[in-house]
Amino acid sequence: MGRSGPAIYALSGIDIALWDIAGKVAGAPLYRLLGGSSRADLPAYASLLRYGTAAAVSHYTEQALTRGYRLVKVHEITVPEIKAARDVMGASMPLMVDTNCPWTVAQAVEMARRLVPLGLHWLEEPVWPPENLQGLAEVRSQGGVATAAGENYGTVWEFRRALEAGALTYAQPSVTKIGGVTEMRRVMTLAEMFGVQVVPHSAYFGPGLLASIHCIAALPTESPVERFYCDFADNPLGDAIHPRGGRIAVPQGPGLGVDPDPRLLEKLRRS
Repeated sequence: MGRSGPAIYALSGIDIALWDIAGKVAGAPLYRLLGGSSRADLPAYASLLRYGTAAAVSHYTEQALTRGYRLVKVHEITVPEIKAARDVMGASMPLMVDTNCPWTVAQAVEMARRLVPLGLHWLEEPVWPPENLQGLAEVRSQGGVATAAGENYGTVWEFRRALEAGALTYAQPSVTKIGGVTEMRRVMTLAEMFGVQVVPHSAYFGPGLLASIHCIAALPTESPVERFYCDFADNPLGDAIHPRGGRIAVPQGPGLGVDPDPRLLEKLRRS
């Protein structure tokens, strides 16, 4: 289960729950416990699915812009599909590309160079395996693009190795994979020491997304929240996870700030 195994995922969930309890006991939102200043909202970026055709990429990119997003990430791995997103967005809006580790180092460097004219904000996880930190550093130094990675790192020590290798322009810890909020804090502090911006991976919903929002709100500089671009049959968190005008609200209630709708949970339990 994952690159680091199920134990760290379980510990992440427990840690998030404990921080939620701590916030409720203190009567304060989680980001306050983490030392963050008051932020009403944060920029959100639409993290699109992989569609595989330029027409579909154009359609969903345009739809995301219509819904207010001004930052978009695609998961395509060929130039025509990535260019389709850029053509819809124009030259000025940030476009990110997450490839999910498909290439050798040589292939990744070649693709990065081909993507330079599209002005990517970052190229995410271009190299297989994700533990190939020297290879990722080579893509960053020779490919001419900013690199982002970290969702598959299960410890703060992996982030240290990546940062020491010069592999990251953007660090992307995942609160549900790294050990929860406690380890996220350590990664945030470490990245700041290296002068690397933290932009957490949060392509999920529920407590993980809420915890990510609070962690981002506690950062010294504003970073965007990843919002997986899909609609829901059922949504126990309601409007709390829906961006408005390209920004997502930082919950102000104690702890994570939002509790799931008990009626919907009961409905799902019985279904």
